Amino acid sequence: MSDLRSLVPVYLALLGGGAAIPIKATFNWHDTKYMIAFGDSYTYAQGTAGRQNSSFIGDHFDFSFTQDELLNNKIVQNQTATAEGGPNWVEYLTGCGLKPGLTSPLSCKTQLWDFAFGGADISTKYTPRHHNYTVMLEEQVQQFLTYAQPALSNFIDPANTLIAFWIGINDIDDSAKYTVDFAAFYDILITTLFVSVQSVYDIGYRNFLFMNLPPLDRTPGNLLKKTPLPNTTMINWWDSTLTSHIQAFRTQNPAANAFDFDANGFFKWRLGFS
Repeated sequence: MSDLRSLVPVYLALLGGGAAIPIKATFNWHDTKYMIAFGDSYTYAQGTAGRQNSSFIGDHFDFSFTQDELLNNKIVQNQTATAEGGPNWVEYLTGCGLKPGLTSPLSCKTQLWDFAFGGADISTKYTPRHHNYTVMLEEQVQQFLTYAQPALSNFIDPANTLIAFWIGINDIDDSAKYTVDFAAFYDILITTLFVSVQSVYDIGYRNFLFMNLPPLDRTPGNLLKKTPLPNTTMINWWDSTLTSHIQAFRTQNPAANAFDFDANGFFKWRLGFS
């Protein structure tokens, strides 16, 4: 998670048309006015209506919200407002919520609507909540569809919106000691993820960004272990499975712009790993 802000110039090149991945000419990052994000602590931004150190709005016990509560909510920027001790990658990418204090997403040139929750996994079907108030990824999407979309649809244009998913860091760590066929298990998890992705596509959104796992096998704690978990093979299984599902999503939904950013490769390069 070191120096996440360095990801932003790479994203801008990627999303502005500099990617090696074939993309549709209809998408241009510089025309993007809205970003909607889902994920875990790498992505969440603190909100005035959110759970402290966990979310922009609500939690598992305070799941619903009104349109006014959402639109009056503000991004908090201070040392404890993200897992990074300052602005995180979605805030740097959009430029929304960078300044210390409070920022309304409505005031940003590129509005950031962040439904990620710190400590989230994909689903309680496979791993337990980190806390009883944690909102899992599939619940984040349901929260968005049920409570946020009715408000945001009044002004958001899906054609100028990027939907971001970065999830799996907690899933692979929480399940690392399971006695399962991990390649098959990761396929089940990511299949569940893409059920949620499809539900967002089905209401009209077409531009999606997916992030793979960073090199969790190279964390300081893992480097000290004789048998690190998750190990390199597990990380590679997850990331290759994610890539396969992104490709299948593109095939199933030819109108979609689906971008996959190699966070694993970026972090290895940034940290000097071979």
